[in-house]
Amino acid sequence: MMNEIIFIVEESPEGGYTAKALGEDIFTQADTLKLLKASIADSVKCHFDDDNLPKIVRMHIVKDELFAIS
Repeated sequence: MMNEIIFIVEESPEGGYTAKALGEDIFTQADTLKLLKASIADSVKCHFDDDNLPKIVRMHIVKDELFAIS
């Protein structure tokens, strides 16, 4: 049984967010972080059977920020 699954979350250039699981073939997207959490939960439930369902989902939110130095 897996205790935890980690998702890398990034802002999409088109708007909204994308999430990719580390070590699993799970990818999802949504317009808001609240909707993304629900989408991740649904995707995880579909990917694993009840006996192997992770207990914890960790979202690692990555945000690139650019600025100029004058």
